[in-house]
Amino acid sequence: MMKGFVGLEETYPFDLLEEKTTLNDVIDNHIRDHTLEQTERNAFFVADLGNVMKKNIQWQNVMTHVKPFYSVKCNSSQSVIEVLAALGTGFACANKNEITLVQSLGVTSDNIIYINPCKQISQIKYAAKKGINIMSCDNEAELLKIARNHPSAKLLVDIATADSNEENVIGMKFGATLKNCRQLLESAKELGIQVIGVRFYVSSSNSNIETYLHALSDARCVFDMAKELGFDMNLLDIGGGFSGTDGELQLEKFFDAITPLLEIYFPSENGIKIIAEPGSYYVNSAFTLAVNIVAKKTLARDSQDESEVSSMNDEPFFMYYISDGVYGSFVNNLYGTVNAIPILHKKPISGEPVFASSLWGPSCDGLDQVVEHCLLPELSVGDWVIFENMGAYTLKQSTFNEFQKLPIYCVMSTSDWCWMQEVGLTLETSVKNSCVPSCFQFSREGGFPATSLSGISV
Repeated sequence: MMKGFVGLEETYPFDLLEEKTTLNDVIDNHIRDHTLEQTERNAFFVADLGNVMKKNIQWQNVMTHVKPFYSVKCNSSQSVIEVLAALGTGFACANKNEITLVQSLGVTSDNIIYINPCKQISQIKYAAKKGINIMSCDNEAELLKIARNHPSAKLLVDIATADSNEENVIGMKFGATLKNCRQLLESAKELGIQVIGVRFYVSSSNSNIETYLHALSDARCVFDMAKELGFDMNLLDIGGGFSGTDGELQLEKFFDAITPLLEIYFPSENGIKIIAEPGSYYVNSAFTLAVNIVAKKTLARDSQDESEVSSMNDEPFFMYYISDGVYGSFVNNLYGTVNAIPILHKKPISGEPVFASSLWGPSCDGLDQVVEHCLLPELSVGDWVIFENMGAYTLKQSTFNEFQKLPIYCVMSTSDWCWMQEVGLTLETSVKNSCVPSCFQFSREGGFPATSLSGISV
């Protein structure tokens, strides 16, 4: 076992895995530790940092001309931030805390963009003080705040996106319409604020590629408006929406779909830089969550309320209460953006009967439902349940029942770790075991790999 990378205010547990060791082995060990130490059984994450690194390799292989600016709000784990910083990604920050975290790890200001549709004046001033110049803006009130408190800012006009198949266009909540963009550009001209590009953002819950294509067309219109007014735009931010669950295949399909429009509207010879804000893509599959069953309720079919799900053949219906819920790591359930699939830690016995079941969080709130209906063998209080793909928007601290912030146990395979040194990455660790292979002995003198992308210069 190794301590976390140095240079952070707090170190984090870090395990270097032999090639035959799996994430399941790591989870088993931590569950065993909970049992042997008789500690309060809660919940914990296991984060595969090698998975994050491989996602960056996939990105560079597919999105060859698009620099990633990781969306910090998706997962602000210090381990993730440091790995991505070493890999040379940029960062899209939404507030002062995120800017402070990223800069504390040595990320330069030209590798940070300030993306928040509703920025506080104090945080605009903080961004100015820290040299963060590139920021988004979608209305005149926001423009005026920026002009007064950060006159040297370089703006991205944040345009609205909408799924044409949706009756209620949620994407219009933020972002300027084409009609409002001209007025916004004219106001920026009058205030002497530099506008350098366009930004749009499509949620990862929206899988309709037409939304991206429509947004690219609108972005070209804004570029043309800006040129008429004397602005020389050179940056396009295509936002996020990359789930990462389908890996490289999903990324290739996306890139193949948008490339023809990019070549027509934003040809590379025009000097326009293209960036994106992947968040879930990098971290979703890297994090696995283990939760404990803290309570159990058995309902007979004839005693169930009509609103409850009935079991077949008069069998009981089980309600399990677990140590985390929608007011913690399963907050995405409230928005219908995740389908949590429980995996049993203990192996079921062959031929063991299964029963209709539901999983609930610990808050005793009617909304705190993690899994509405599933078929499981009968479980006991103290059993553990595993959830995969839990890295995006999950690091929330529950305010119920005094549950603390969940621990994150970071792991990486020895092959991934050796590769990081071979390409000259600059991570350091505090190694307890003196019998560490030579490939783990490296310092901050290495510099970034040749494939890394440098900061944007505008």
